[in-house]
Amino acid sequence: MRTGGETISEPSKVSAAMESLLLLVFLLLLAAASAGGLTADTRDSADWKPTDEGRRWRSRPS
Repeated sequence: MRTGGETISEPSKVSAAMESLLLLVFLLLLAAASAGGLTADTRDSADWKPTDEGRRWRSRPS
């Protein structure tokens, strides 16, 4: 198949290029949404253990 003077020999190369392009577009859209303030951190810290100077605090059985 000839397009624009170039020969495309393997459809798998075209597929891989399209996949890479779509991934790049997705990441750029995600970065733009983040920069625009459209994303949010949904973690509520409920499952995080407290730390004491970087060391995890361990609860003691009562």
